Amino acid sequence: MTLLDTVQSSSRDGDVTVMVAGAGRLGTSGIVKALRQTEAFDARVVGVDTDPDACGFSFVDTAATVSPVNGGDYISDVRGIARREDVDVILPLMAAELRLLAEAKSAFENDGIEVMVSDPRAVSITSDTGELYDRLAKQVHPSVPEFYRVTTPEEFIDAVHALGYPHQRVCFKPSIANEMRGFHILDSKIDRSGILTNQKPNSTVTTLDNVLPILMEIDEFPNLVVMEYLPGEEFTVDALSRTADTPVVVSRSHNESCDGHSFTSTVEERPELIERTREICSFLELEYNVAFQFKYTASGVPKLLTVDPCLSESIAACVGAGANMPALGVQYALGRELPPVDIDWGTRVARDWQEVFYGPDKELRTI
Repeated sequence: MTLLDTVQSSSRDGDVTVMVAGAGRLGTSGIVKALRQTEAFDARVVGVDTDPDACGFSFVDTAATVSPVNGGDYISDVRGIARREDVDVILPLMAAELRLLAEAKSAFENDGIEVMVSDPRAVSITSDTGELYDRLAKQVHPSVPEFYRVTTPEEFIDAVHALGYPHQRVCFKPSIANEMRGFHILDSKIDRSGILTNQKPNSTVTTLDNVLPILMEIDEFPNLVVMEYLPGEEFTVDALSRTADTPVVVSRSHNESCDGHSFTSTVEERPELIERTREICSFLELEYNVAFQFKYTASGVPKLLTVDPCLSESIAACVGAGANMPALGVQYALGRELPPVDIDWGTRVARDWQEVFYGPDKELRTI
């Protein structure tokens, strides 16, 4: 069944119509604001999401629900809405949608619509941390942490000990996972009483003795990446990558974060991170907006955590520092010349919650 129910619409006109796919993602409000404030074009924003109550629907001009990503009708729904709304560019925000949109990119191009996503090969590599690390390791790239790919309990135990457990902390996560889902830290010296009284129930820190019985009970052992623990500073690096170069790269530190979400950060120039980001973008042939996560070792060496071939949810930090990454990506998609970007290094950003209200008449509104 096709779901093309328009949730809300306005009469706003614009010389560019941008569809934001995955409007329920955190950070959608900042991305839409960035598209609105650019002087490069007048944006009309169409939002689509599989959730009819997506919070981002309150920020766009026209909103519609689409079929689930795994249901088979997602692409046909998006194409139908895009044609109906005369969309020029599709800006995907959700990792689950990227591969489908990448594979259907030529179909959208036939409709005169540009999809801001890398090719399917690049999307596939970046979505699999083990594959990503393998390819970079073959290039002897210095950003790759020490890691092992495991598929059995025996391999898991061997990898954990090879990385220094129980004397050192060790991390593991599913090879394919969205954001920080499934990420855990093994620490044999954890304060069990402290965890019981001071930490949230979803703490990522645990022990090998705690996780091993659970992993042994799983019918099909998951593909995991076991990697060294990185105790240093964490950085997000946002990039706009083109087929020939990566003209805009912004690095920023995480001053305060929770469950993988950054709440306060500083736009801080780190040449080594900027250079490594450009190298990886070129090697993987990434295109459009890309978000990198790096973390430093105890000795001050930056190592790569993840690469997401889409905008980061906290991209508004870059916008506030003078680099309107969403708008620059749209300009590139339209084939327009990019303006010079003057980044105000040292800019600090603090993020807060914003409420969205659902009235009894289903009308979305904010305060």
